[in-house]
Amino acid sequence: MIPRLTHIVQLMKNVERNLFHMFGYPPKELALAYVHDYKPATPAKKFSINDIVGDGFLLAVPKFRRTTERKLKRKFGSPEYVWKMLVPKNNIKVCETCGHHHEKGRLCEHCYSKVKAETEEIQAKIKEKLGINPIEHDVVVLYQGETLPDEPKEFWKGKRIIEMKKERPQWFSKNLLQKTTQKPSKSTDVKPTDLA
Repeated sequence: MIPRLTHIVQLMKNVERNLFHMFGYPPKELALAYVHDYKPATPAKKFSINDIVGDGFLLAVPKFRRTTERKLKRKFGSPEYVWKMLVPKNNIKVCETCGHHHEKGRLCEHCYSKVKAETEEIQAKIKEKLGINPIEHDVVVLYQGETLPDEPKEFWKGKRIIEMKKERPQWFSKNLLQKTTQKPSKSTDVKPTDLA
Protein backbone atom coordinates (compact mmCIF):
# COMPACT_ATOMS: atom_id res chain seq x y z
CA MET A 1 0.00 0.00 0.00
CA ILE A 2 2.75 2.44 0.89
CA PRO A 3 4.78 1.88 -2.33
CA ARG A 4 1.72 2.60 -4.42
CA LEU A 5 1.08 5.87 -2.57
CA THR A 6 4.64 7.03 -3.09
CA HIS A 7 4.42 6.04 -6.73
CA ILE A 8 1.27 8.24 -7.17
CA VAL A 9 2.92 11.21 -5.41
CA GLN A 10 6.00 10.86 -7.62
CA LEU A 11 3.79 10.74 -10.74
CA MET A 12 1.95 13.91 -9.76
CA LYS A 13 5.24 15.72 -9.18
CA ASN A 14 6.44 14.76 -12.67
CA VAL A 15 3.21 16.05 -14.27
CA GLU A 16 3.48 19.28 -12.35
CA ARG A 17 7.12 19.74 -13.40
CA ASN A 18 6.29 19.14 -17.06
CA LEU A 19 3.39 21.62 -17.02
CA PHE A 20 5.48 24.34 -15.43
CA HIS A 21 8.31 23.62 -17.90
CA MET A 22 5.97 24.25 -20.79
CA PHE A 23 4.32 27.43 -19.44
CA GLY A 24 7.26 28.92 -17.48
CA TYR A 25 8.46 28.47 -13.92
CA PRO A 26 6.84 30.34 -11.01
CA PRO A 27 9.07 32.89 -9.24
CA LYS A 28 11.39 31.31 -6.67
CA GLU A 29 11.06 34.20 -4.20
CA LEU A 30 8.53 36.87 -3.25
CA ALA A 31 8.55 40.02 -5.36
CA LEU A 32 6.79 43.37 -4.90
CA ALA A 33 4.70 44.69 -7.70
CA TYR A 34 4.59 48.50 -8.21
CA VAL A 35 2.26 50.32 -10.53
CA HIS A 36 3.66 53.72 -11.51
CA ASP A 37 1.05 56.50 -11.66
CA TYR A 38 2.13 59.11 -14.17
CA LYS A 39 1.28 62.63 -12.96
CA PRO A 40 1.53 65.56 -15.28
CA ALA A 41 4.28 68.05 -14.40
CA THR A 42 2.99 70.90 -12.22
CA PRO A 43 3.99 74.44 -13.16
CA ALA A 44 6.84 75.94 -11.09
CA LYS A 45 5.66 77.87 -8.03
CA LYS A 46 6.83 81.44 -7.39
CA PHE A 47 9.86 81.57 -5.07
CA SER A 48 9.20 83.08 -1.65
CA ILE A 49 11.63 83.75 1.19
CA ASN A 50 8.88 82.64 3.56
CA ASP A 51 9.22 79.07 2.19
CA ILE A 52 12.85 78.94 3.33
CA VAL A 53 12.60 80.82 6.63
CA GLY A 54 9.10 79.87 7.74
CA ASP A 55 8.82 80.79 11.42
CA GLY A 56 12.50 80.09 12.14
CA PHE A 57 13.15 83.59 13.48
CA LEU A 58 10.32 83.27 15.98
CA LEU A 59 11.72 80.24 17.80
CA ALA A 60 12.75 82.17 20.95
CA VAL A 61 9.84 84.61 20.95
CA PRO A 62 6.95 83.86 23.31
CA LYS A 63 3.74 83.30 21.41
CA PHE A 64 1.39 84.13 24.29
CA ARG A 65 1.40 86.83 26.95
CA ARG A 66 2.20 85.59 30.45
CA THR A 67 -0.63 86.49 32.82
CA THR A 68 -0.08 88.37 36.07
CA GLU A 69 -1.10 85.32 38.11
CA ARG A 70 1.46 83.15 36.33
CA LYS A 71 4.17 85.81 36.83
CA LEU A 72 3.45 85.94 40.56
CA LYS A 73 3.43 82.14 40.77
CA ARG A 74 6.84 82.01 39.13
CA LYS A 75 8.17 84.71 41.46
CA PHE A 76 6.66 83.66 44.80
CA GLY A 77 5.42 80.11 44.11
CA SER A 78 2.03 78.82 45.15
CA PRO A 79 0.93 76.64 48.11
CA GLU A 80 -0.34 73.82 45.82
CA TYR A 81 2.96 73.43 43.90
CA VAL A 82 6.18 75.06 45.11
CA TRP A 83 5.93 77.58 47.92
CA LYS A 84 8.81 80.08 47.88
CA MET A 85 8.70 81.65 51.28
CA LEU A 86 9.74 85.29 51.71
CA VAL A 87 12.91 85.17 53.82
CA PRO A 88 13.75 88.22 55.96
CA LYS A 89 17.16 89.79 55.32
CA ASN A 90 19.63 89.69 58.19
CA ASN A 91 22.48 91.52 56.44
CA ILE A 92 21.18 95.10 56.74
CA LYS A 93 23.30 97.75 58.44
CA VAL A 94 23.09 101.50 59.06
CA CYS A 95 25.30 103.81 56.97
CA GLU A 96 27.87 105.57 59.17
CA THR A 97 27.74 108.72 57.05
CA CYS A 98 24.05 109.44 56.46
CA GLY A 99 22.19 107.00 58.75
CA HIS A 100 20.19 105.24 55.99
CA HIS A 101 19.90 101.45 55.85
CA HIS A 102 21.65 99.35 53.20
CA GLU A 103 22.86 95.79 52.68
CA LYS A 104 26.31 94.75 53.85
CA GLY A 105 28.86 94.63 51.05
CA ARG A 106 26.95 97.23 49.00
CA LEU A 107 27.18 100.98 48.68
CA CYS A 108 24.66 103.09 50.54
CA GLU A 109 22.06 104.11 47.96
CA HIS A 110 21.47 107.51 49.55
CA CYS A 111 25.18 108.45 49.55
CA TYR A 112 25.63 107.07 46.04
CA SER A 113 22.69 109.12 44.71
CA LYS A 114 24.27 112.32 46.12
CA VAL A 115 27.63 111.55 44.46
CA LYS A 116 25.87 110.61 41.21
CA ALA A 117 23.89 113.89 41.13
CA GLU A 118 27.06 115.93 41.76
CA THR A 119 28.97 114.03 39.07
CA GLU A 120 26.16 114.57 36.54
CA GLU A 121 26.24 118.30 37.32
CA ILE A 122 30.00 118.37 36.68
CA GLN A 123 29.56 116.45 33.42
CA ALA A 124 26.88 118.91 32.27
CA LYS A 125 29.21 121.82 33.01
CA ILE A 126 32.04 120.11 31.06
CA LYS A 127 29.72 119.48 28.12
CA GLU A 128 28.51 123.11 28.21
CA LYS A 129 32.04 124.55 28.18
CA LEU A 130 34.01 122.01 26.13
CA GLY A 131 31.25 120.59 23.91
CA ILE A 132 30.83 116.93 23.10
CA ASN A 133 34.19 116.51 21.40
CA PRO A 134 36.37 113.74 22.86
CA ILE A 135 38.38 115.06 25.80
CA GLU A 136 41.93 113.79 25.54
CA HIS A 137 43.41 115.90 28.35
CA ASP A 138 42.69 116.01 32.07
CA VAL A 139 39.95 118.27 33.40
CA VAL A 140 40.42 120.14 36.70
CA VAL A 141 37.21 121.07 38.54
CA LEU A 142 37.39 124.18 40.76
CA TYR A 143 34.58 125.12 43.12
CA GLN A 144 33.82 128.61 44.39
CA GLY A 145 36.58 129.97 46.63
CA GLU A 146 39.20 127.44 45.46
CA THR A 147 42.45 128.47 43.78
CA LEU A 148 44.78 126.59 41.53
CA PRO A 149 47.43 124.72 43.51
CA ASP A 150 51.05 125.79 43.10
CA GLU A 151 52.35 123.36 40.51
CA PRO A 152 55.03 123.77 37.80
CA LYS A 153 53.91 124.82 34.32
CA GLU A 154 54.53 121.33 32.96
CA PHE A 155 51.81 120.01 35.31
CA TRP A 156 49.17 122.35 33.81
CA LYS A 157 50.15 121.72 30.19
CA GLY A 158 47.09 120.46 28.26
CA LYS A 159 44.78 120.46 31.31
CA ARG A 160 41.37 122.14 31.10
CA ILE A 161 39.81 124.03 33.99
CA ILE A 162 36.08 123.96 34.79
CA GLU A 163 34.71 126.35 37.44
CA MET A 164 31.60 125.44 39.43
CA LYS A 165 29.58 128.40 40.79
CA LYS A 166 28.94 126.87 44.20
CA GLU A 167 30.91 125.68 47.22
CA ARG A 168 32.37 122.20 47.23
CA PRO A 169 30.27 119.73 49.27
CA GLN A 170 32.07 118.45 52.38
CA TRP A 171 31.75 114.82 51.33
CA PHE A 172 33.11 115.48 47.78
CA SER A 173 36.88 115.08 48.06
CA LYS A 174 39.20 117.12 45.83
CA ASN A 175 40.86 113.94 44.69
CA LEU A 176 38.68 110.91 45.20
CA LEU A 177 41.63 108.58 44.59
CA GLN A 178 43.82 110.39 47.13
CA LYS A 179 44.04 108.72 50.53
CA THR A 180 43.21 110.68 53.63
CA THR A 181 45.99 112.75 55.17
CA GLN A 182 44.75 112.01 58.69
CA LYS A 183 46.80 109.28 60.35
CA PRO A 184 44.90 106.47 62.08
CA SER A 185 44.86 106.60 65.87
CA LYS A 186 47.06 104.17 67.78
CA SER A 187 45.35 104.56 71.15
CA THR A 188 43.53 101.54 72.54
CA ASP A 189 41.38 103.49 75.04
CA VAL A 190 37.67 103.58 74.29
CA LYS A 191 35.79 106.52 75.72
CA PRO A 192 32.04 106.35 76.33
CA THR A 193 31.47 109.34 74.04
CA ASP A 194 33.14 107.53 71.10
CA LEU A 195 31.04 104.35 71.35
CA ALA A 196 28.24 105.38 69.00
